[in-house]
Amino acid sequence: MGKIQLTQVRKSFGDVDVIPGIDLSIEDGEFVVFVGPSGCGKSTLLRLIAGLEDTTSGTIAIDGKDATNLPPAKRGLAMVFQSYALYPHMSVRKNIAFPLKMAGMPDSEQAARVERAAKVLNLTSYLDRRPGQLSGGQRQRVAIGRAIVREPSAFLFDEPLSNLDAALRVGMRQEITELHQSLKTTMIYVTHDQVEAMTMADKIVVLNGGRIEQVGSPMELYHHPRTEFVAGFIGAPSMNFLDIRSDGGRIACGETVIGTAAPVPGAVRLGIRPEHVGIMAPGAGELGGKVVLRETLGGDAYLYVRTAAGQLVVRAEGDTALNHGAEVGLSFPANRLHLFGADGVTLSSGGKAA
Repeated sequence: MGKIQLTQVRKSFGDVDVIPGIDLSIEDGEFVVFVGPSGCGKSTLLRLIAGLEDTTSGTIAIDGKDATNLPPAKRGLAMVFQSYALYPHMSVRKNIAFPLKMAGMPDSEQAARVERAAKVLNLTSYLDRRPGQLSGGQRQRVAIGRAIVREPSAFLFDEPLSNLDAALRVGMRQEITELHQSLKTTMIYVTHDQVEAMTMADKIVVLNGGRIEQVGSPMELYHHPRTEFVAGFIGAPSMNFLDIRSDGGRIACGETVIGTAAPVPGAVRLGIRPEHVGIMAPGAGELGGKVVLRETLGGDAYLYVRTAAGQLVVRAEGDTALNHGAEVGLSFPANRLHLFGADGVTLSSGGKAA
């Protein structure tokens, strides 16, 4: 079992509220990702759950039992840090077994658990090596193995891939996701990388200034963000935003009328994702513009288009002939538009009221 319930959890350092008060339910077996910009409180929240920070107020329940004041060792959780924190003089086998040895577990049970964890993580052939003889990805797997052998109620990952290069990060994302599917144990994963959040999570918790902006599945947040902050943070490249006004029952950006968009009272900003902007011949569509930069990524190309209403990023086919200096028309399908109020709250998403 690994259900975790936070009720009005608050953390202050002196007069500063880092976590003003959070309610959150994490179900048994879920893969939950805390995501947000640096300083949003995601690592602090993880440390509160782990017991590495004391809560100022509120309660943390694990499997229905109040764990707010329990020390980390009594919570039944295992944490994997950004730093591998491996003992360089010990073999992989001894590194993985170390928490079991400290707990006084019999040698035979230690050996059995280490062998099981090594098999799951494809480390069996490396058990007699030392950390200095391993790659970065292999070292991170050893750190995860040290957590697995404890057979915890939940795994807590604090930006575990930050020290890896791009290729290793992609591989480890897959390995951690497969590990979750194999173990079916609750996992809470902290990252500032929304790509990791989108590709790994069952449920994403978007944090901003210590507060929860939105909780939902990756595609729920992608298609139906509740705020402009979530809309801009989820998705890569980020959503395009334009200032708008109501003009005789229509929506206008500067002097340009967005004919496909129905007016929504109080809307002051329009958002549309790069992949949803239509590319048309010059003079067609809602806005005209000029390509000022092209980024080619193989199958996709991103065009930075300067318009009278502001600069937009538009996704095109990777082999598009459009390049710097090209004139284009842009269309905004009504069912792809997001409208926001002055307070940043979503008023309409995909042509429907939020």
